[in-house]
Amino acid sequence: MADQAELAVLFEHPEWQKPLFQALERRGLHFVAIDLKSAAFSDADPPAAPLYFNQASPSAYARGNTRAVPFALAYMRALHLRRVRVLNGAAAFALELSKTAQIALLRSLDVPAPRTWTFNDLDALRRRAGELSFPVLLKPEQGGSGARIMLVESFAHLEALLAQRPEHWLPDNLLLLQEYFPSDPTKGIVRMEFLGGELLYAMRVVSHGRFNLCPAPVCNPETTEAGACETSSEQRAAPPVEFYPYPNVPAQAVAWGKRIMAAGQLDVGGIEYLEAADGRLIFYDINANSNLRPSIAQAFGFDPFERVVDFLVREMKR
Repeated sequence: MADQAELAVLFEHPEWQKPLFQALERRGLHFVAIDLKSAAFSDADPPAAPLYFNQASPSAYARGNTRAVPFALAYMRALHLRRVRVLNGAAAFALELSKTAQIALLRSLDVPAPRTWTFNDLDALRRRAGELSFPVLLKPEQGGSGARIMLVESFAHLEALLAQRPEHWLPDNLLLLQEYFPSDPTKGIVRMEFLGGELLYAMRVVSHGRFNLCPAPVCNPETTEAGACETSSEQRAAPPVEFYPYPNVPAQAVAWGKRIMAAGQLDVGGIEYLEAADGRLIFYDINANSNLRPSIAQAFGFDPFERVVDFLVREMKR
């Protein structure tokens, strides 16, 4: 088909995609944007493009777009079976949707990670309460943008919290308790961004007690204005999240990050770790939908979205 697009981009959050779409337009690339919030496809449809780029986010449910996630997964699986190439495809997205699977992957690679308990029933978890050492972090199985992460001080605290906020079980009725590691709050956590298997840049993220560490400026603005992503009232009272370039990221951290990206079949992604009080690097989050922060990349001397387009152009030629 003469007028077929060169690239199809699957997306749910329009603000996150604007810098990528603008970079593609500057290059004069013919792409089609497929909005996952309201979509339909048939098994008889020809592919929209020879190459797809998945930018779906597991946090869609926190914005009222719960249906976008299962649609994206079903569509990408259908494309894979038809041998249509999808960057950050079904395997990478399924990994991002499951914090349980992420921890299992880290363990299989001998990458230091927090011990994690996955549960769908408090009574079942209570039978293992002797294994827990509080405080612990409560997380949704399908996370994203720090939604619904809380520090839990005791089993009674957990019971009261879930009784008061039954919506925490959504969207899949699966929750995690994760080992908590004290760390230096002034150093924050480290997020490494990878593109095509190589480190793009690393940054330190000082949270001030917040859990929404999304690097997109629309979620954590460069100014003091409020971000667009969901946060609790307690977190809104905290100072804004701070992002700093981190040029001296340890070589071991980069090596582990590359192993995670390869094993998780991620073409683009962010890997997060913290430095525990005893000096250990603890990896805890794998992000397939990597929201890049232009100001950090500019500190390293480049536009991150131009680098992404360079990568996409190379993959189109393949």
